[in-house]
Amino acid sequence: MIAEPGMGPVDEAQSPSRAWLVIFTDLVSLMLTFFVLLFSMSSVQIDRWKEMVDTLSQSLNPAVEKATTPVSAQYNIATFFRKRAVNLDYLGSVLEDVMRRDPLLARSQFLRLEERLIIALPGDLLFAPGQAGLSDRAREAIFALGGILRNIGNQIVVNGHTDPGAAGTGSYPSSWELSLARATAVANSLRRSGYTEDITAYGYGDSRFAELPDVVAAERMALARRVDIVVLPTVGG
Repeated sequence: MIAEPGMGPVDEAQSPSRAWLVIFTDLVSLMLTFFVLLFSMSSVQIDRWKEMVDTLSQSLNPAVEKATTPVSAQYNIATFFRKRAVNLDYLGSVLEDVMRRDPLLARSQFLRLEERLIIALPGDLLFAPGQAGLSDRAREAIFALGGILRNIGNQIVVNGHTDPGAAGTGSYPSSWELSLARATAVANSLRRSGYTEDITAYGYGDSRFAELPDVVAAERMALARRVDIVVLPTVGG
């Protein structure tokens, strides 16, 4: 080997050795194996392990968080649920049971026709002669009916009737106005009992008196002064 001027020959035995790296690598491997062995012998808490994994995953591979704007409606529209129409045969059996247990309703007539139920309330038991104000006992009886009808969505129509001699009596100048006022009073009482659908009220006066069956005169006159609650199979509006 040729030495530079002013310097002695280079001794290759004095160059730094890297053999210690092999020993250090073996030592690190042994320590890592030892810690893995200790970890495998210990009890792992799954929740803490998952938390640690999630933290490391987020640190090593952070996800981009996007700001989301909550969806809001321009108008505050409430959810609207409509009641369903009940089968008239089933409803009729329930109403008949209620009517049998009430002394006033027991004197009413109950008819199940092809497409409707009719509860004929005797007007003499509901109103004073020539008046359209319900008595307290009448309100209790209609409230008992309303306790059943308020749970259904069927359309209800209330028809008022009078006898031919009701024209010009009391506070109403015609039988038509009296029959309509009585039908409205019964409809309002049903609404107060909890029926929430629309109720249509009609006043027929004595226009259907000739359609009544040929019975005893007293019974026919009492039947003429009635208020019919008609339950239809369709849903009320």
